[in-house]
Amino acid sequence: MAERSTAAVDVADNSGDDPLTAQAGKATTDGAAESQETAEKTAPDTGSERQDIDPTIATPELHSGHKLARRYRLEECVTRLDGFSSWRAVDEKLRRAVGVHLLPADHPRARSVLAAARSSALLGDPRFVQVLDAVEENDLVYVVHEWLPDATELTALLAVGPMEPHDAYQLVDQLSQAMAAAHREGLAHLRLTPGAVLRSSTGQYRIRGLAVNAALRGITADRPQRTDTEAIGALLYAALTQRWPYENDAYGLSGLPKGVGLLAPDQVRAGVHRGLSELAMRALVNDGATASRQEPPCTTPDELAKAVAAMPRIRPPEPAFTSPPEYQRTTYQQGTYGRPAARPGPTAPQPVATPPAPLQSRTGKVLKWTVAALLIAALGLGSWQIADKLIDRKKDPVDPGTSQSNSGESNTDDDKSGKPVAIAGARDFDPFGQDLSEKPAGVKNSYDSDPTSYWNTDAYKSSNFGNLKAGVGIILDLGKVQQVGTVDVSFLGGETSVELRAAPEGTTAEPTRFREFTKVSAGTGANVSLKPGKPVQARYVLLWLTKLPPSGDGDWRGKVAEIKITS
Repeated sequence: MAERSTAAVDVADNSGDDPLTAQAGKATTDGAAESQETAEKTAPDTGSERQDIDPTIATPELHSGHKLARRYRLEECVTRLDGFSSWRAVDEKLRRAVGVHLLPADHPRARSVLAAARSSALLGDPRFVQVLDAVEENDLVYVVHEWLPDATELTALLAVGPMEPHDAYQLVDQLSQAMAAAHREGLAHLRLTPGAVLRSSTGQYRIRGLAVNAALRGITADRPQRTDTEAIGALLYAALTQRWPYENDAYGLSGLPKGVGLLAPDQVRAGVHRGLSELAMRALVNDGATASRQEPPCTTPDELAKAVAAMPRIRPPEPAFTSPPEYQRTTYQQGTYGRPAARPGPTAPQPVATPPAPLQSRTGKVLKWTVAALLIAALGLGSWQIADKLIDRKKDPVDPGTSQSNSGESNTDDDKSGKPVAIAGARDFDPFGQDLSEKPAGVKNSYDSDPTSYWNTDAYKSSNFGNLKAGVGIILDLGKVQQVGTVDVSFLGGETSVELRAAPEGTTAEPTRFREFTKVSAGTGANVSLKPGKPVQARYVLLWLTKLPPSGDGDWRGKVAEIKITS
């Protein structure tokens, strides 16, 4: 079966209903199938769910192969519930997998879903799975979002067992900071479950479904910050104990024993980190009371993030030391070479004859004189040849043989370094933008050998892109794998911060994702020379702008006037 995902399935869990795909193996965004039990909403004050769906509204009957906007080809339906469906699809323009939520334009939640998707897209925070498009077209409303093939759902991680203290610390630290940033922009999640949290291969956590999942399900909350804080507390509790902190089972985890109330994590499982246990209790609905301390409860993600920062930092566990196998002597080593042979018992020491001094015999003397004569003859012959060479060089100062040898040696390194590298093509790169495009028409001006022409970015409200994205850039195609020694960049408008990133040497197709490029150099200024620590072999390099200069009209804008590459 083709890869499955709950990038969209997450909006269907905790509903008490079984979607059409409930019997099938639900999976994480990384494409690995994972079974996920239907969970009931058990946490108090987690928001209300509106039951405003007209039963006559049917989920749009689309099929695999259908195209949206002549661009997004539907591949596999992973959810069909409450009048909407969710799909794994392919963006044929950028040749990458994406997720798509679909619902009819007359669906009572269509307007709120569109509004939530567009608000989430404007946040542009890379800690969240990005909304790429939100469109109403042909009586359909659809939301396109990232699909992360190398990420693992938290549900799958918790199925293996409790997390180590360092991993649990990273989880609550990253989630609380991300949600604090979202709430500062007026965005809430309200569906922050183990299925909504992904861990990338680099250990970074990303949250999917910000605002959109709640809108699809019609969920609201009177205290959205408290709701999201309690959800983070529940995830931390589950990470420490592999138990869900309420009586009912959920997300493949067993609930707490009925009638005993909310137990602290270190009372549920031995060996739980005390500080993290208390932090989980402060975030959950218990007024912050713990067995040993009376700390105030954390009622917002920002308060929770500050409480995490105030904790002593938890270091990662030391790598386990594996002792090397016991040294085994070989048969050769077990012999008598280099050590005295064992004797069956003590005996009188035997006298050892002293060997004669080397070359003291008559034959030895003859041999010494013969060797000495040969050495003298060899030295004389060598001296005569050297003198002859010097005389010839004075007669003919230009030695063709020597010239050829020297030029041959210089070609090994000099021919590879310092030579201009032609740029075969380039395109704008805006992976975190809403429309994935950043002034494409002017890209050619950045390497046309005309310092008066330039490629410029959009206008932003601050030097860090108005907190909308991590940066923008230009992908340079060198035509084939070549050595990149230095990239000189000239900017207009003031000092600009820029990174040089390179695709792996074996890359034959232009990368479409930011993480496919590796940072090799960085700098700031109006004229920046980017030099990797060692020459890089690559066909595709990325010039990535991370901080913009003011443009003089109250906005910030980057302007790349000229790019030159040498080997």
